[in-house]
Order: sequence, then structure tokens, then C-alpha cells
Amino acid sequence: MLSNKELGLKVKQLRLEREMTQEEVANAIGVTPGYISNVENNRTLCTLKVLIYYAQLTNVSLDYLAGTISEDYRSRSEDYEILRLLHGFSGKRKEKIIETLKVWQA
Repeated sequence: MLSNKELGLKVKQLRLEREMTQEEVANAIGVTPGYISNVENNRTLCTLKVLIYYAQLTNVSLDYLAGTISEDYRSRSEDYEILRLLHGFSGKRKEKIIETLKVWQA
């Protein structure tokens, strides 16, 4: 779990990576720019509701944002994503993908 200071830094980092202003983030999640500034600078705590909106806005999981996602979970999540993507392919395409994966694995 991240400390309040680490959470503020992560929130700011995500905002800057997406080239968003505090005002744009505030408008998108229904708070004031001052509130975003206070969170980023560790002057106030984020509510769970704001964290959820922020995770959705920045397209990250709440676990990632809060710093609780483990490496094991990340691997399982990637495995699930691969299975989800494979589900949409026909049997023949799946066979070709499996053959390709076996070549890469060798």
C-alpha cells in the first residue's frame, strides 16, 4: 500500500504522463483543481470515490493506483488478457497462434 505522499506523487505522475492539467482532471472527475493540487502535494487524502474516478480516467486499475498490485497478480492478469483475446479467434487461427507461441518458447 502506498503512503499518502507516494499516492500523491503517483496521481501527479499519471496526470502528467497523459498531458492533462489539474483543471482538466478536476472537471473530468467532479472536483476542484485545488483539490487535485492538495492531493498531489499531500495536503489532503483522496476519497475512494475520487480514486475510482481517477483510475478510470487514467485507464489504470485501482490496485495499481493504490500500489497493492503484486507481481503474481500482474502475471495472472496478463494470462487472462491473452485468453480473452484468443477467445475471439476461430479454431484455425488459434492453432496458428499456438504454433507461433511454441516457436517463440523454444
